[in-house]
Amino acid sequence: MGSRNPVRLDLHRRLAALAAAAVIFWTAAITAGSETFAAAAEAVENRLRSPVALLRWELADPGPEDGLSGLTAMALVESPMLLSARPRVAALWSRETEDIPAGDTPDPLPPQEITEPVLETPVVSPPPAENPGGQDLDLTDNGVPARTLVATDPTGYTVCGRVYISNSTNYTLDPGELTQPFAAALTEEAPQILIIHTHGSEAYTPADDTGVVWSGDHRSTDSRYNVVGVGDEMADAFAAAGISVIHDRTLYDYPNYSGAYDRSLAAIQRYLEEYPSIRFVLDVHRDAIEDSTGKEYKVVSAIDGVGNAAQMALVMGSSGGGLSHPQWKENLKLAVALQENLLVEYPTLMRPMLLRNSRYNQHTTTGSLLVEVGAAGNSPGEARLAARLFARNMAAVLRGETTTG
Repeated sequence: MGSRNPVRLDLHRRLAALAAAAVIFWTAAITAGSETFAAAAEAVENRLRSPVALLRWELADPGPEDGLSGLTAMALVESPMLLSARPRVAALWSRETEDIPAGDTPDPLPPQEITEPVLETPVVSPPPAENPGGQDLDLTDNGVPARTLVATDPTGYTVCGRVYISNSTNYTLDPGELTQPFAAALTEEAPQILIIHTHGSEAYTPADDTGVVWSGDHRSTDSRYNVVGVGDEMADAFAAAGISVIHDRTLYDYPNYSGAYDRSLAAIQRYLEEYPSIRFVLDVHRDAIEDSTGKEYKVVSAIDGVGNAAQMALVMGSSGGGLSHPQWKENLKLAVALQENLLVEYPTLMRPMLLRNSRYNQHTTTGSLLVEVGAAGNSPGEARLAARLFARNMAAVLRGETTTG
């Protein structure tokens, strides 16, 4: 055999050195923040378990899995100010992408993210007359500054009776058309309503939050404090009115916020296929409201003899974003009828309605609504009271028992 080629040997050594440096850099990135050798070893083991994580590394994104792409992460590194606020940037990035729900062919839900939905048994008898409101709810003031947002000037709104619509689309709305009868109607079969939560971990501010386990900024997996508990309240009210409900209590935004609309859409489609009797789909959220200085406040409506309920808002979708939603006006007519009826008895319970270009999965039925119940600053009790009043009035509208005034 001849002697080894020194050039090839030197090249092999260089490649080996580069590979060793990459391993050291990768290990340092993965174990950053680990206080013990055992914690560092566990971090490396967890990372090696994930083929997706290895792919992210190959694509030059060794940082935390916060939803930012490799290119975005590299751009942040160039700016110390942005890098120090990476969690905030990731949160804003996620909120921006979530505002535009995904297209028509979402990926199927992973089995581990599906929970058994709760099928509410209808109760024909109405709630006790001695408890018309929320005396059974904890309406203790949580100390967050409160405001009541009511539109009085029609400038910039489309006005249908008592209903003010803030229209951010290019469509021109005809109030006369929107006050015509809506298409969706209750069926004789059960279930009739689906309640779901695209952002189920959105939570409220209790008066005493010492026992709350937060999973993020005003987010919790505990249904005592998040919008899933609000959905429970709605389901109970519908059941008390004799309307059968499926309440899907799955957290489609946890542990990953991004892609929640894809996952909830896949669930809605499965429910509609399994239960063709469903005509109404309520996607229940809560808002987050700040003043011009960035200070958080809650929105309330005073309910005589009871206390403060959280103000609500209906967010309605359209075809303005380019996704197919041919019957969006039927959803909007339903929303107008519901809000008009609510405002007769509770004049400040509803904030102005929002019409947007995104469709928010409302193309699935002509009875789909996105219901914002209060804001992050509201207490769970205020949100539950609002949800109860909304569901009772919606049941009345669907049964033809509207309020006059």
